[in-house]
Amino acid sequence: MSLSFRDIAFEHWQDCCLVSNGCMEMVVPRSFGPRVMRCGFTGGENLFKIFPDEGPGVRVRGGHRLWVAPERKEVTWVLDNDPVEFATLENGLHVTGALESSTGLQKEMTIHFGPCPNEVEIVHRIVNRNVWAIELAPWTLTQAAPGGIALSGFPPRGKHPEMLLPTHPLVMWAYTKLGDPRWTWGERFFALRQDPEAAEPQKIGLFHEHAWTAYLLGNEIFFKYSKADPTRSYPDFGCSVEIFTNRFMMELETLGPLGKLQPGESIEHTERWILLRDVKLPDLSDASIAKALQPALERVLSLQEQIS
Repeated sequence: MSLSFRDIAFEHWQDCCLVSNGCMEMVVPRSFGPRVMRCGFTGGENLFKIFPDEGPGVRVRGGHRLWVAPERKEVTWVLDNDPVEFATLENGLHVTGALESSTGLQKEMTIHFGPCPNEVEIVHRIVNRNVWAIELAPWTLTQAAPGGIALSGFPPRGKHPEMLLPTHPLVMWAYTKLGDPRWTWGERFFALRQDPEAAEPQKIGLFHEHAWTAYLLGNEIFFKYSKADPTRSYPDFGCSVEIFTNRFMMELETLGPLGKLQPGESIEHTERWILLRDVKLPDLSDASIAKALQPALERVLSLQEQIS
């Protein structure tokens, strides 16, 4: 597999790099970040949301970014408006963000294209450049284009009384309404529909050792996965995966465990992305979702009980 790197103007930004393996392509800006502003099949639709350029000081641009959890405005909402450093790799790209003067943190992304042409691995890294320790968790957020459906699933189900203990948390925010018509709840899977006419946001979180979420837009699926560690503590009452929507976009989120970083130490969080095309999802039943996601779930999870 050979990669191509090309400098391009993309949307509002003149200084970007398009990376492609011939099957899928990504756009990474040089003037801010680290972020990924486009992901899709080569020549196809951008599955990520792009917001209007609001000039200096803009925080919400869209795309995929790395944040810090738990969410605090003074630490999490730090602007990523400074240029990044690029280093091309044989199988990808390494992007280093500027040192955040207000937090003492530095963020990096390493993009690896895998042996399968529709896959990519993103290694996210946060480095503590302070002279004191700080506790945090890496939090990766992908803002997807409007008009689609987010999908995710529960850990393997069981029966009573064979399984007496709880299997995972299901976490709500103050604005979560489980009866909102955008939600569809099944036994193994659940879905959240993005609706540009719905004014109120929705969000849900849960812990799954195989933290995955997917987004169906038209007949294409963006699928992302991260392996969670059940022996570690996670933010937000123990979430490894979260889904948020408002009238502008859908946001697919995975989280790493909390860690206390000494000066100079770093913490990593890895996601694997898979693109699927020509997907048919006639309804949001467990059987239909399992069939649509089967190639991705088999590839990264090997959880046959979820897709049998």
